[in-house]
Amino acid sequence: MKDCFEVAAGDLEGCFECCIKCLGGVPYASLVATILCFSGVALFCGCGHVALAGTVAILEQHFSTNASDHALLSEVIQLMQYVIYGIASFFFLYGIILLAEGFYTTSAVKELHGEFKTTACGRCISGMFVFLTYVLGVAWLGVFGFSAVPVFMFYNIWSTCEVIKSPQTNGTAGVEQICVDIRQYGIIPWNAFPGKICGSALENICNTNEFYMSYHLFIVACAGAGATVIALIHFLMILSSNWAYLKDASKMQAYQDIKAKEEQELQDIQSRSKEQLNSYT
Repeated sequence: MKDCFEVAAGDLEGCFECCIKCLGGVPYASLVATILCFSGVALFCGCGHVALAGTVAILEQHFSTNASDHALLSEVIQLMQYVIYGIASFFFLYGIILLAEGFYTTSAVKELHGEFKTTACGRCISGMFVFLTYVLGVAWLGVFGFSAVPVFMFYNIWSTCEVIKSPQTNGTAGVEQICVDIRQYGIIPWNAFPGKICGSALENICNTNEFYMSYHLFIVACAGAGATVIALIHFLMILSSNWAYLKDASKMQAYQDIKAKEEQELQDIQSRSKEQLNSYT
């Protein structure tokens, strides 16, 4: 019975050491960055897609009743929705690739695979990911700034509605003089009819579900774009650090190979010397 307990304790200890070794190879920084990237892209793509559809509905119902006036805008929004599909697919794959690269680099640095050695191809791939992530980060900064534009537009409309609802102006004749002209933002032409909504009609627009949902979805989409920028910056720091580790590891690997070769040559010289001495005696 005592021997059985000793064997069981040894198995548990070995299993525990194996688990610790496996957990030590997990790239936690890359894992956090991947989760943040997936969350940000999902928020931006999902909320942005629905918000764009709601914006078209608001324009068609209230600001531009003639379909030919906003035909170009409808085509652009439809194209942006297709681009959103592509962005979601690309970043799903890219996030997985970066996470796999994080596992590869962590294993290379910590030498979890015994004789695992870095190669010039691996270091080149890591450098390529650094450059590509930098380019994508700059591009997403532009996306983040662009996603703030509809938030600004909807905020102006919402703040105008709040002025109409305020006790100082509610029920007075001056309410009908408070207007929002959507044409000044350049999204529909100046000859679009009616283009401008005033007073109680504007208040009714602000009370619709389309306006409420689109406004808040654009805010969430903008926040998602910001989260994606943070995730890409996080990835950039991780990849740069991993690339530096791989570079140092390759130099150490070359030094160890040269040292091992010199030691082997020294041993060969010593063995030949002993053989010659033995032959003389």
